[in-house]
Amino acid sequence: MMRFVSFIGIILCILSCQLRENGNKELSRVILSDTILYQVDEKARELISRGFYAGSGYQMVWSRDLNTFMELSCEQYNPNIIRENLLMFFDFQGENGELLDGYVPIEGFTWDDPNTYKSITAPNHIGFKNTVETDQETSLIQAIAKYIAKTNDKSILWAKVDGRTVYERLKLAINFLMTERYSEKYGLIIGATTFDWGDVQVEGGAVVDVDELTHWSIDVYDNAMFVLALKDMYSFATNPEEKEHWQAMYDNFKLNTKKHLWDCEKNKFIPHIYIEDSPFPSDFDENAIHYHGGTAVAMEAGLLTKLEIEKVIEQMKVNVKLSGAPSIGLTVYPPYPENLLGKNVSKPYDYQNGGDWTWFGGRLLQQFIDYGFVEDAYTLGRPMFERVILNNGFYEWYAIDGTPRGSADFKGSAGVLANVVKALHEWAEKNK
Repeated sequence: MMRFVSFIGIILCILSCQLRENGNKELSRVILSDTILYQVDEKARELISRGFYAGSGYQMVWSRDLNTFMELSCEQYNPNIIRENLLMFFDFQGENGELLDGYVPIEGFTWDDPNTYKSITAPNHIGFKNTVETDQETSLIQAIAKYIAKTNDKSILWAKVDGRTVYERLKLAINFLMTERYSEKYGLIIGATTFDWGDVQVEGGAVVDVDELTHWSIDVYDNAMFVLALKDMYSFATNPEEKEHWQAMYDNFKLNTKKHLWDCEKNKFIPHIYIEDSPFPSDFDENAIHYHGGTAVAMEAGLLTKLEIEKVIEQMKVNVKLSGAPSIGLTVYPPYPENLLGKNVSKPYDYQNGGDWTWFGGRLLQQFIDYGFVEDAYTLGRPMFERVILNNGFYEWYAIDGTPRGSADFKGSAGVLANVVKALHEWAEKNK
């Protein structure tokens, strides 16, 4: 009897494998024959080949944007020019190690910003920073790691900017975060209170700068970005003691992020831990809100198991359906109610408060593929691919009715979608 049961088990296992293999072959055929994927990739490459500004509405070089289209830039652009653009960020680094969002040629500085930065070593440019966010240092570290991975130009780490090597300056950047943006109590990075990965604070004071109204908090996006940066710092180090140092920090931040921010019962990340008090009334249940963007970066940082990701995907599908959003790029759900928001903050389903952003939805799709949920990645990604063709370009975000909004020619959207197309094609070639 035992032998018979074992034999049946083997047969069922073989049948399951055959069904899965047949399913993979069919999905591979569909992916490889989908002409829209090739069109999107072609359009993305054409856009990225134009330079490094973030979009038609952002004629500046931003570290967080560059980080998300670095791989494609290295394939479409002169690596020497990319290197120069990366190095210029360090011309504006503060003595405390702080790094900026980005820079722009002086003639391109056309917006009203009372907190600009100048550099003796880059006199023809202006620097800027949205201080409510805590992802500038980590974005640049990741961008440099991607540049090295694509070009094998490790010498950038030892290039000197104003007397210090890039690697020394990256260590200073980490030190800034651990000194100026660190909670000893939780062992995590802090920032102003924003929506998920956004850079607009909710209080209604200064829009993108820390001020007297700022409520300091901890969120998953900033800390997942830090985990990824620490992994890159480990790869940069050549000294065994330094590698051990970065490994220990990496392990601690992974542990603390999951420990303090993951809600095991709801299988989601809580939006914020407040260092002192919340900007919202006590009867508002902020933990009812799902942060899709930060969750995508958390997946990339290895903070979730495959089973947890499977559950998260199902939650996100429900959220998209309930919201009526056009794609999985939905930022947060449900959006923050209008009556709780400061004067600077978007209304529900507008901009960062529940808008549909390919820039982060594409990153979700990349993780779905990496964790084996390829069919979900393809079917959930198709609305994003289709709207590129429909609107003849890459937009910053989309309204709940699917109309394009914000900056056109948004390179972050192009970069992440091109990465998704590449990952889908690589999977399909292996499984055809």
